[in-house]
Amino acid sequence: MKLLIVEDEPSLREIMVQTLRREQYVVEQAADYASGLDKIAAYDYDCILLDIMLPDGNGLKLLEALRQRQQRAGVIIISARDSLDDKIGGLELGADDYLPKPFHLAELSARIRSVLRRHQRDGQASLEAGNVRLWPDSRRVEVAGHPVELLRKEYDILHYFMTRPNHTVDKAALAEGVWGDHIDQADNFDFVYAQMKNLRRKLQTAGADIEIKSVYGFGYKLVRP
Repeated sequence: MKLLIVEDEPSLREIMVQTLRREQYVVEQAADYASGLDKIAAYDYDCILLDIMLPDGNGLKLLEALRQRQQRAGVIIISARDSLDDKIGGLELGADDYLPKPFHLAELSARIRSVLRRHQRDGQASLEAGNVRLWPDSRRVEVAGHPVELLRKEYDILHYFMTRPNHTVDKAALAEGVWGDHIDQADNFDFVYAQMKNLRRKLQTAGADIEIKSVYGFGYKLVRP
């Protein structure tokens, strides 16, 4: 799952990035309104952590721009301005949560997990496709009730497709979603092919009744044979 942190305080932004990367999120960052706007215009995110007080603009305007683009990202406002007007304004613009500064990083992580559960799993603890079940909070995968061991990127690819059932996914979009911003500009996608090959083999060996099929000239799609 890919996060974007829009926060102008360097020390706070860095500790958030380090903490969330240790939790195996793909984390991108922006230090001001302009770079945040560039990010949401060019890339998709599962969850955005958004400060209101940015040096060159109001974070609520960034939230408004995000919703105008009809992007599906969850949004948690993080701000030192713990005012009722800010909370109401953010929620009315479509924010999912509001976390005042200072906050504990453990609480931030819990709030991110809660937002992702609501957005991607209708509040459920797991995702299911055929006889495959995936638990994002523990990064656990089972096929027909039996555990399957996946490497990090293999898991990330499977999670990406299980949150987008029946969607045909472009190779560049998959690379950007799993490896991070700018990787979609790579000269080739051999690294995607290698991980996809291993994931398909493991799913087939485990007896999965789903398959990530190649769509000629475009990308991939998760289907049930």
